[in-house]
Amino acid sequence: MKLYWCPQTRSLRLLWFMEELGQSYERVLVDIRDKDKPRDPDFAKASPMGKVPAISDGGVHLSESAAIAVYLADKYPSTGLAPAIDDPLRGAYLYWMFFVPGVVEPAMLEKVAGFEPNPSQFGHGSYDQMIKVLETGLAGGQWLLGETFSAADIIVGSTANFMKGFNLLPVNATIEAYIERCLERPAYRRAIEINEAGA
Repeated sequence: MKLYWCPQTRSLRLLWFMEELGQSYERVLVDIRDKDKPRDPDFAKASPMGKVPAISDGGVHLSESAAIAVYLADKYPSTGLAPAIDDPLRGAYLYWMFFVPGVVEPAMLEKVAGFEPNPSQFGHGSYDQMIKVLETGLAGGQWLLGETFSAADIIVGSTANFMKGFNLLPVNATIEAYIERCLERPAYRRAIEINEAGA
């Protein structure tokens, strides 16, 4: 299994995920900032948009962080990173898995670009709604699924930490405590070390 990645990008999400997954994988560095550098030919199959992260896993070629995490968490159910299909938590898990690309990232754009909030027309609602929903979602326990850590926490937690680092997160004790719990996970610390080393 190959993970195509680049330091200081959204790849950190998948580095963390892969470290939590505990399966053997090869990191393939893709310098997305230099279009002239040679690239693994399978990278284009895995990521038609030329973005990282992406994976090749046998005949499976896939990009988009949440999609990769759903695929791999289901492939390796013994890791406990995803509720089973018939588990009542599965619905909440899938909601949070796609909360980042569907809500958080568009809401961050709204905030950074200074767009006037328009919840009735913006598919993501609004930045303020996003923060409120995330805070409410974390009120029921240590993690998004209560006391059960899942791949959803990897996708959401890494993004929340990114927002904090770029001053895109308001002062919020609930979300900040959640970020700290994420940062304490050994797999996240390993991912950060890999990301900082760039190799």
